[in-house]
This record gives sequence, C-alpha cells and structure tokens, in this order.
Amino acid sequence: MLLWLAGLSNVALADAVQDFLATLPSAQKAEFSAWRAANARHDRAVDAYWAQVESKRKGRNAKRNKTKFFNSDDYVWTFPPTYKGPTLNPELRQRWSRFLEARKAPEPGKKEPEPIPGLDDFLSAARQHYAFTPTRISEREFKRRYAHEALSLGLTKSQVVRVYALETGGNGTADMQAGINPLTKKGRPISSALGYAQLLHANTVGELVKHGDDFIKRLQRMRANAPTQARADELHRKIHSLQLMLKSAKSVPNDWYRHVDFAKTSRGYGMHAINLDGDIGPWLQALKLRGLKDFAQRKGVTNLSGEEIELMNLSGPGTGLEMMQPVGLTAPTTNFFARRAYYVNKMVNDKTSAELLAEFTRRMDASSRKPGAVEFAEAFDEVIASRR
Repeated sequence: MLLWLAGLSNVALADAVQDFLATLPSAQKAEFSAWRAANARHDRAVDAYWAQVESKRKGRNAKRNKTKFFNSDDYVWTFPPTYKGPTLNPELRQRWSRFLEARKAPEPGKKEPEPIPGLDDFLSAARQHYAFTPTRISEREFKRRYAHEALSLGLTKSQVVRVYALETGGNGTADMQAGINPLTKKGRPISSALGYAQLLHANTVGELVKHGDDFIKRLQRMRANAPTQARADELHRKIHSLQLMLKSAKSVPNDWYRHVDFAKTSRGYGMHAINLDGDIGPWLQALKLRGLKDFAQRKGVTNLSGEEIELMNLSGPGTGLEMMQPVGLTAPTTNFFARRAYYVNKMVNDKTSAELLAEFTRRMDASSRKPGAVEFAEAFDEVIASRR
C-alpha cells in the first residue's frame, strides 16, 4: 500500500528503504527492518491470493456458456490474508511517510486526475450542448411519479423503496449525488451516482441509447395533450434537447466501456441532467431497475427481493445472479469483485454472499424508517389506492 501511496518503482522504493535506514539509530533500524520484512511477506501472500481468485474467475468465465451452475471447485474459499506482523510506532511511521513523500518525483507527462463532476457541471453541460434545463418538481411529486412508473413496469413497492433506502440512506433527494449529504448539501462528489437509484453517468448514456426513442415518443404524446400552450412549448423544447442527446449518445458504439469513456466528456455530463427532470427522471431510473429484473427473468430467476436487485446493481447483473446460486451464496465475496473494488467497498469485506445480503437487509430495515423512505412508501400507497 505504501508503494502505491509513494508512487515509486520497486527499485526506487528499495533505494528509499536503504537511505531511510541510514538515518535511523540501531534500535529503530531493527524495528523498521522487521516491519518491512513482515510487510513484504504479507504483500506476497496477498498477491498470491488474488492471483488464485483471478484464475478461478477466468475458469468460470470459460465454462459460463457450458453450464448454468458452478461447483465448489470454481471458487476460492478463504478470505484475503490479514497482516499479523509487527507494527511501527506512530512517530517512526510518520517519519517514513514524510521520507517517501519527499522522494516522490512527478512522472513526466503524467496528468493529475480530473475532479469528479458535480451537479452544477451536469446542469451547465446540459445547457451548453443540448439547451436543456430539467423541470424540477417537489420531492413528494417526484416520488409519486417514480412510484407510478415503477408499478407500471411491474416493480413492487418493496423492491423500489428498499433499494432507495440502501442507495441513499433513506433520505435521498432527486438531485442527490454520492458524497453529498442530501439534506445539508455538504460534502464533495465521490462518484457521478445521482438520484434515487444512484445511476452513474455511464448508466444514463446506456439507458438513453436503449430507451431514448420511447422517451421522445412519450413526450410527443404529452405535448399533443398539453393543457396549456406554455406546457406544450416546454415539452417541445425538451423533445428537441432529447433528440440531440440521443444522436450524441448513439455516435459511439453501444458498449458499456465506450459509454463509460463518453460519459466522462462534457457531452456525457450533460445527458446525466435528465435524471433530475420531473418528466424523464422517474421513468429513466425505474427502467434501470426493471432492466435488472428482466435480465434475471431471462435467466429463469423471478420474484427478486429488494436485496437481490441491489446485489445485481452492485456487482453487475450476471455476477449478482451467480452470487445467488446455492454455492455462490456461501462463497467469499472476493470471488465476485475486482481486487481494488473489493477493498474500496468496505461493505463487502470479509463476507460471504449470504452475509452481504444479510447486511443489505440490516441496512435497508434501518434506512426504511427514515423520513425520505417513509415518504416514498406513502407515495406508492397513494398510487396503488388511486388505481383501485
């Protein structure tokens, strides 16, 4: 981990270790050397562990089209090794960190990572490229429209509200972005995830490619039945903007990784703003959840719980279904996540798939009692009652 923080090559790090040792008295030199040796052994064990995980994953991918189910030989059944060696005292650790930082040299031509775009960036890009400003409505009305769309698409109140409860902590707003407190609006973006379903901007591009023509046709029907000329004009402008977005989205191959790359551009940012629109956002996000349900149904899995939909949402549709298989439920979650993703997402650490689902249940139960989730459940009840 220190190697990654320092940005040093193996050779440069070895040189740094020797130079640092030369600055230490004998007692600290022995402490540091013992710590470095133990860390090196641990790092080798962790590397070997993840190499085995990746080998098993490649094996499952190779046989995926030949079998519907995997067996115990297809998985690694232990968790990553934990460090059990000596620790450095805080003062010596700080000195080593400062020493490494001083040795770190900027790589020629290396660019600093771009900051994660925020809500203002999405809105600004939408105006710039597509002359689009989302129609903002109250949270209560957004939830009611979302409930209407979800029920029309065959989703249940429980599925949607429980996913919302976990994704947003039970108090999410229509314009909530990951990393920003939805109530105080404080914080900074940690990803592009936006709205009740926390769609990434690449998700928005993909859903627009898939359903954009239907969005446009629906808005055209709404314009034809608009109660006022002002509303008709608003929908006319929105249709034009959406046509521009759809043309731009379809200018790249219909592939997830190409959508990820495109979503990082200013034109990709602008599309993400449709999640905030009262006419488009509820349908767009409900369709994303329905897509997971449809995928599972094509694989013969029905009656998904909110937890199971969230598992597919978190790990990917195919991987989520694999985690639900009898053998997958008992396997460590390391089998289903890339190494970096596993360590970044603390919720999945040191759990089997079944334990992760149980953690979802615990968090969903707690967050479902928060005001935002209660209001969302009430919105579903209102829509259900009106249909009766």
